[in-house]
Amino acid sequence: MAAKSVPVTLSSVTKIFRDPKTRAEVHAVENANFDVKPGELVTLLGPSGCGKTTTLRMIGGFELPTKGRILIGDSDVTFLPPNGRQTATVFQSYGLFPHMDVFDNIAYGLRIRKLPQSEIKERVEAVLELVGLSDLARRAPGRLSGGQQQRVALARSLVVEPQVLLLDEPLSNLDALLREQMRVEIRRIQKSLGITAIYVTHDRIEAMSLSDRVIVMRDGRIQQIGSPGDIYERPVSMFVAGFVGKVAFFPAQLEGMEADGRALCTVGGRQVRAGSAAEGLGAGARVVVMARPESLRLVGRGEAVATGLVTARVYLGSSVEIYVKTDAGEILVQLDDPSGKTIPSEGETVWIGFDEKLVRVLPAE
Repeated sequence: MAAKSVPVTLSSVTKIFRDPKTRAEVHAVENANFDVKPGELVTLLGPSGCGKTTTLRMIGGFELPTKGRILIGDSDVTFLPPNGRQTATVFQSYGLFPHMDVFDNIAYGLRIRKLPQSEIKERVEAVLELVGLSDLARRAPGRLSGGQQQRVALARSLVVEPQVLLLDEPLSNLDALLREQMRVEIRRIQKSLGITAIYVTHDRIEAMSLSDRVIVMRDGRIQQIGSPGDIYERPVSMFVAGFVGKVAFFPAQLEGMEADGRALCTVGGRQVRAGSAAEGLGAGARVVVMARPESLRLVGRGEAVATGLVTARVYLGSSVEIYVKTDAGEILVQLDDPSGKTIPSEGETVWIGFDEKLVRVLPAE
């Protein structure tokens, strides 16, 4: 189905808008540098206004960079229009033609290209099978569910055989269950075709479950690039740690680094050896110890780094989430396999410790 997989390269890409009222310059994207490997799915993740959609639009040709270069394969496409580069975009709104059935919606781009009718039929039928809509080829878009409409939009982009597939928050209009199902489908289709794909979302679960690599952005700048595991387990900052998952931060004093990479620090009056630390930290630095819910434990008073009152319990079947109000803020402790365990009641005082090898030292913000 797809054209040969190609890399995408952004080199020092900057986009500056001018505020229409104040005429002040607004740096939507600042000095973006990254590569997407052939056949890789990379997600741009960040809060609203961080520059992720602007970056995607520049790759697709819908915005032109103020500075920098964009390459698709070996071709410099920086200033080419959308139809001059081998990309296809799946937008947040499906944009289906209501007066056309599913088949004709998908075939539209091929007819614009004046392909022979026999080839159009072959390619549309192939992509309908790929997205699981062969039985709905002659149904009107208005008679489709949200998930089916999203599949049509995806099929319409794939049928033109782009070198790069761009997806701009394509699942945001779906309910939670459909989003989960479509995440699996998009990943399956992308990998089966081997197509290079760039995906934009503010949803960390989408980013972590779909991506080969994640690019976290904030205020127009790239904060970190890495695999989902790297981003979750080894964030470089408190912002990245908090954006990609639930986390507790314990104020700490860094005493020094040990030869095996562990960080010796003092937390809550206790000396601990954290499993890892961000680069560039030295003894005496103002730091925090980052602990994910699964690394936290309810312990005895003598082992605790924090104490607090249980404010809520949330039963999730395979685990129970305990929310504890402490001097370091509200902390979420995840208790796995709760059957047979004593679960503290709301209002009860508990002491919190952590598995030292699972926590990480970050610079305080």
